[in-house]
Amino acid sequence: MRRFMSFRDFDWALLGMVLAICTISVFEIYSATLHTKYAALHAHTKQLFWITGGLAAMFLFSKIDYHRLLDWIPWVYGASLLSLVAVKLVGHKVLGAKRWISIGPMHFQPSEWVKLILILAVARYFANLGGRSLTWKEIFKALVLVGIPMALVLIQPDLGTALTYTPILVAGLFLGGINLRQALILVTCAGVLVAGVWTSGKILKPFQKARLTSFINPDNDPKGTGYQLKQSLIAVGSGGVWGKGAAKGTQTQGDFLPIPHADFIFAAFGEEHGFVGAIFVLLLYFFILMRLIQNAQTAADLSGSLIIMGVVAVLTFQIAVNVGMVIGFMPVTGIPLPLMSYGGSSVLFTFLALGVAMNVRMRRFVN
Repeated sequence: MRRFMSFRDFDWALLGMVLAICTISVFEIYSATLHTKYAALHAHTKQLFWITGGLAAMFLFSKIDYHRLLDWIPWVYGASLLSLVAVKLVGHKVLGAKRWISIGPMHFQPSEWVKLILILAVARYFANLGGRSLTWKEIFKALVLVGIPMALVLIQPDLGTALTYTPILVAGLFLGGINLRQALILVTCAGVLVAGVWTSGKILKPFQKARLTSFINPDNDPKGTGYQLKQSLIAVGSGGVWGKGAAKGTQTQGDFLPIPHADFIFAAFGEEHGFVGAIFVLLLYFFILMRLIQNAQTAADLSGSLIIMGVVAVLTFQIAVNVGMVIGFMPVTGIPLPLMSYGGSSVLFTFLALGVAMNVRMRRFVN
């Protein structure tokens, strides 16, 4: 067995599929905003900039031994908590929520980066336990590890991003050695907690509760909380089998579909490219996730497997929730579609996460 690592071990097939998604993203952002009020933003150009920066960051992170990253995690985790506190104190408010820190002309969203830090922190924690059966004390410590940043993000308020931390914890517990009895008890406790939060009326904001329930029957408030979903369903349905063609979607170009280049980009793509185009994109995502799982199975150690499966858990959750949101199966939570939705913080997180996954793959050969 060899220890030497080079870019010959890089997963070029995975990178090819990722670049295919990114290419679709740039063209769709351009197409979806061409004749709309968002055209002046030149979002497609900015997205290309973020993708280029993300690629550079991915190659950089693939060269840093992930074991060294794990050693740094306690300090980085502490810094991430401070950044979330800073958002609350001096953050930039947009649409009633403080989620960004302004750095000159740029806006930085710490909660996106915390996802990667939590993936590494959870992997380090459970790998140090050795994959044996977990005690309740160890489970509680894992809950606290993820729960603190989740609580800080919830008070911004940013329910969507906070929810993306959950699959990281679930993947860690599942691979870390939780048994069925413990899992059932945790699920029951989580159900009671959610019910308590929902009925208390003190934690969730009214608009958050309205968004979480509007998907059940958007016709109850078609011009308010149900508007986004109604327009999304119309856009997806009007695309038919083959779609209306690039820049020809009436819901998108008519400014009926809200923010078509961000959270609802899949609806805009479905209107323009139809069922066939939507299935093609979903298959690309499926093959990316399967490739990552395959790399997790060949990792040199438990920490490597945990890192990649943490990435898989987050990406799967975001894809499922975003697509489900667009077609009316999930609440509107503002969770972006990885690599397709416009947004620098989201794009950079995804590329950094993929860079760490590549890192694990490139070090799968050990002495």
